[in-house]
Amino acid sequence: MAAPALSSRAGSLSSLGSSPTATPSSSVSRPACSPELDFRSGSRMDELNRLIQEFSKHDQREYDDQRALEIHTAKDFIFSMLGMVQKLDQKLPVANEYLLLSGGVRDGVVDMDLDELGVYNRGSDYDMAFTLLVPALKLHDRNQPVTLDMRHSALGHSWLSLRLFDEGTIARWRDCCTLADHLNGTTNYFFSPTLVADWFQEAVALVLAEVQRKPQRGTPRVERVERHSTLLSMILGVGSSRMLYDIVPVVSFKGWPAVAQSWLMENHFWDGKITEEEVISGFYLLPACSASGRRENEWRLSFARSEVQLKKCISPGLMQAFQACKAIIVKLLGQPSSISPYHLRSIMLWACDRLPATYLAQEDFAAHFLLGLIDDLQHCLVNKTCPNYFIPQCNMLEHLCDETSMFYARKLALVRSDPAEHLRSTIEQAKAANRLTQEMQRRGSSSGLPSPQTDPSSTDHQQPDDRLAKKLQQLVTENPGKSISVFINPDDVSRPHFRIDDKFF
Repeated sequence: MAAPALSSRAGSLSSLGSSPTATPSSSVSRPACSPELDFRSGSRMDELNRLIQEFSKHDQREYDDQRALEIHTAKDFIFSMLGMVQKLDQKLPVANEYLLLSGGVRDGVVDMDLDELGVYNRGSDYDMAFTLLVPALKLHDRNQPVTLDMRHSALGHSWLSLRLFDEGTIARWRDCCTLADHLNGTTNYFFSPTLVADWFQEAVALVLAEVQRKPQRGTPRVERVERHSTLLSMILGVGSSRMLYDIVPVVSFKGWPAVAQSWLMENHFWDGKITEEEVISGFYLLPACSASGRRENEWRLSFARSEVQLKKCISPGLMQAFQACKAIIVKLLGQPSSISPYHLRSIMLWACDRLPATYLAQEDFAAHFLLGLIDDLQHCLVNKTCPNYFIPQCNMLEHLCDETSMFYARKLALVRSDPAEHLRSTIEQAKAANRLTQEMQRRGSSSGLPSPQTDPSSTDHQQPDDRLAKKLQQLVTENPGKSISVFINPDDVSRPHFRIDDKFF
């Protein structure tokens, strides 16, 4: 099912030039040096392109070797923590598969309700953000019977029954289920997103308390841990870096849900660029419910794994326009609860299906893409219609009231009337965030905060740490495209072990 047409674009230049009122004597050819203007705002397109490029420069940061090691150290800490959570009561799968996404939940990397997630700002609160999907149940065995019960849910949502699972699974998760009587008289166990999230957050708190009782050299600083409904947000300090991890307990599936099967029958922009097997490798249930759903039972379908693959097929110009548009919307609307950057992501994917690839591939059309995304989002708000990209019959704005949708649409009209000014404002915000980050790094350096592999009580380890960074850089240069990991014994940081793909040395 194709998405509804979002807007009717203006006619071509040739059709405008053949107006019945035009005459040879009155027609005026446009000078070759005349700049292209946006009809609505009068902004010069080349100036908008320049501003988008400048925003991208300040929004996308380069990481040196030390920062790369700090990111790696924080990730290892999170994964080790989750291993300890698994050992508490054996609830989590022993061999689990996490999905680590660049950007936080508030950046729209997954579809969750922002009104319950609190406000975190880059620069003042953190330097880098990640989202980690942690499967509480991993249903990757195609022989495992699964019951997605969508009878009680809005489109794009489902209950999950454990009735057909083995007794061991039901016994492990019984305290995280709601109960209902089945038609045949047996008890039906429904996997509860709220109860699973409560268990997960309490388990993480127990593990963190244990880690802090027995601190080890090189362990990241846990600077902030907060529960936001079913989401756990954690800020780690490693060296001079602060990393926000949004950790979400999910249910992971292989394959593709029947409710999204018709989407596969349509033509898409990624056809021929990536295989269908890559796109439909799996999906998730997120702990989020619809406006009319029962919070204790309803999960939201997520195609985050597929979106990672689709992102590879989006042109750099469109991606830059999307990031700039997202920053404008978040700044203008103050992280609104009714619409989120995920809605804008869906609009971008529909645009990729609707528009020719040759048009989207033009490097100097970022300004056109930005204005088009604003137009499409405003159209969606006016009509209260934003179809989910994977389940087009699911309208993600159906819950909006007329007053709210028109309020946001009028706000977007202000952006559309002067996009250059709003771009300049987001550029200044990005610069301010970078200055805050640099100031925090300077304070960390002057206060002697330890780096991931440095002994706080001794400066003699700085030289081995420098050698480690240089060695890692050499390996990256000599092994392009390969997976490189560093394993360090906290009790002997002078002898790191490297792994390139599956080989250790």
